[in-house]
Amino acid sequence: MLDNIQQAYSVLDHPEADGAAVQDAMGGTDIAVDVTTIETDKGSTDFVRVTVPGQDPDAPTLGVVGRLGGVGARPEEVGMVSDADGAIVALASAFKLAEMYERGDHLAGEVQIATHVCPDAPTQPHDPVPFMGSPVDMATMNRHEVDEEMDAVLSVDATKGNRVHCERGFAITPTAKEGWLLPPSDALLDIQERVTGEPPSTLTLTTQDITPYGNDVHHINSLMQPATATDAPVVGVATTSTSPIPGSGTGANYLPELLEATGFVVETAKEFTRGRATLYDRSEFERLQALYGSMDRLQTMGTER
Repeated sequence: MLDNIQQAYSVLDHPEADGAAVQDAMGGTDIAVDVTTIETDKGSTDFVRVTVPGQDPDAPTLGVVGRLGGVGARPEEVGMVSDADGAIVALASAFKLAEMYERGDHLAGEVQIATHVCPDAPTQPHDPVPFMGSPVDMATMNRHEVDEEMDAVLSVDATKGNRVHCERGFAITPTAKEGWLLPPSDALLDIQERVTGEPPSTLTLTTQDITPYGNDVHHINSLMQPATATDAPVVGVATTSTSPIPGSGTGANYLPELLEATGFVVETAKEFTRGRATLYDRSEFERLQALYGSMDRLQTMGTER
């Protein structure tokens, strides 16, 4: 799997990185790679979607979203930025799953991997350290990266610019679904333990972290924004650090974390698509809704009262 991370890094760490480079890297396989270029007054980015077929059309589909503002912040910063982790893990997972598929190791269900490639994204102020900006807004990202065919979503994002989670590695979040924050999935905790050889690590979230950007409240980062665009369960996969690291900082893509997070995504794809892993307890979710009603208003911009 190390070579898959190196392959993703090589594709992305370039001042002219784009979706065509991803297509070229996936060339010679039967894996579909779709690229959509979006241009705004802030710049442009290429949305990339890799679809790895499954054996059973009735098996569940896993979505993997690599979240970031951009893989680079040129010309302010030279080289790959910390914020690129989401794209690195997403594409490394895509390369690994494609390699498995070509060798005959087919998963039960389809896996859709989506991210975007922008080597010259802007930056923006944020406490305690600056955020990476993006040439496109969050609604555009969700529209191009979250698909209604996804039965569950893993959202991967660098989550190093905070003082909430102060340890190296990767952490998974409680499951978000239709405005509810549900317990962390035991199945995913098991996979995390297996991949890392360590006790599981979870990221603390608040209700406002699963509301849409633009509502004038603080969000830990964009990790959970896919949960505002789908009714499918969403789990964040956060690459983390001991000290706060700006998203625009270079030299901060830590190989051990990338390797473990990629392994987690690949193993979850295996288990979820063949029905061995779920992201939430359906009966408990239905009980919560029966008792307290819908919370889907938290997926909207809300209404002033």
